[in-house]
Amino acid sequence: MTAIKTVNPQPDYWPDACKHLARKDRVLRRLIPQFENAALQPRPDAFATLARSIIGQQVSVAAASSIWERFAALARKVTPGRVLLLKVDDMRAVGLSARKVDYLVDLALHFSDGRLHVQDWAQMQDEAIIAELTAIRGVGRWTAEMLLIFHLARPNVLPLDDVGLARGISRHYFSGEAVSRSEIREVAQAWAPWCSVASWYIWRSLDPLPV
Repeated sequence: MTAIKTVNPQPDYWPDACKHLARKDRVLRRLIPQFENAALQPRPDAFATLARSIIGQQVSVAAASSIWERFAALARKVTPGRVLLLKVDDMRAVGLSARKVDYLVDLALHFSDGRLHVQDWAQMQDEAIIAELTAIRGVGRWTAEMLLIFHLARPNVLPLDDVGLARGISRHYFSGEAVSRSEIREVAQAWAPWCSVASWYIWRSLDPLPV
């Protein structure tokens, strides 16, 4: 995921979360000061956030960034209506698989048809939003969790299936050994109720680009 060009304010809870994490976790006590001038900047557009997450599925940060930039240039503005106007061949030409093209079209249809309760998300629980989003083709739990973190700025999301998070925990807590979901949960016990913030710093420690 690339640096966000428009500057949005960090979540109000960020300073308190950092204090808690630095007090509770030895790794984050070291990592947080390395990025003291950076923080999560929530993305204002739900559709674009989900589209970007779909594009980022199962590819590296660099590859996802490159494909996203080409896709955004093709669409000119990433909105449901613009995506539905794009030709499949043109979408494939920017690096999207046939499956991801189908996913993006289905996502656009859900938004354009009003099948999602976007206006109610701010009042809905995390799991209720995840249940609604995972009804969309190509939107699994990981993609829904990315929306919770990067659009809604929910503070306590732990994306257990995130490859980068697993790699970071392996590096910082297990000397490079592969980690299981249960081991990720065990590490994250010290993070609650700020798992999103901790995950952000773990991601940032692996990649110079702000996520």
